[in-house]
Amino acid sequence: MDLGLKDRVFVTTGSTSGLGGACAEALLAEGARVVISSRAQARVDASVASLEERFPGQVLGVAADLVDGDAAERVVGGAVEKWGRLDGAIISGGGPPVGGVMVATDEQWLSAFESVFLGPLRVARRAASLMSEGGCIAMVLSGSALAPIPDLALSNGLRPGVAMTMKTLSDELAGSRIRTVGLVPGRIATSRTLELDSAHPEVSERRNKAIPAGRLGTPEEFARVATFMVSPAASYVNGTSIVIDGGARRAP
Repeated sequence: MDLGLKDRVFVTTGSTSGLGGACAEALLAEGARVVISSRAQARVDASVASLEERFPGQVLGVAADLVDGDAAERVVGGAVEKWGRLDGAIISGGGPPVGGVMVATDEQWLSAFESVFLGPLRVARRAASLMSEGGCIAMVLSGSALAPIPDLALSNGLRPGVAMTMKTLSDELAGSRIRTVGLVPGRIATSRTLELDSAHPEVSERRNKAIPAGRLGTPEEFARVATFMVSPAASYVNGTSIVIDGGARRAP
């Protein structure tokens, strides 16, 4: 299937590694032109150098921390300045610290709100304001958007709000023919997942065995779904969240 992505322009955030990095590479492999971004300039430079070898002329790197008020303009504006258009965005923010409701401090809640909610929302709003008709904004969520995850109170409190905000945004953008989707990863073998697993190995082992697929997913499997969802091939999918979890979620 031709996804119709050749020469289309996308911005990706948190995309020098993990799910965001896999999504950026999948888009590039389909012929898209992609902005990759993360907080560290050195990591952005290294990723651009590596990707340019395989996808010459298709990559722009922007170092940006989404908690900064001007990050959205630099990332989204950079795409339009270089290529003159914007067709989509895959927005991936950082995961907040572990801990329960009674343990997390006010400062941690405020910091998590900036990184999990407001920073990604700024990117979505700016992208929507510059996006071509038929574009798509995809927000990488978490299983905590659908059900609480033990010891992740900050994520449990904020991710459902992000999901509902994206649903609201889909209504607001309907007249512009711009879609929004949420991407809900299950247990994917990223460095973040492996870090969390190391804190509770017995619990993690039980959760892994409960996945009907019998294993963790890979970032590449997640990225293939994400790439389809932001493509013209998924033009009738809007205002919903797609779960990529190997069948772990017990609700249909």
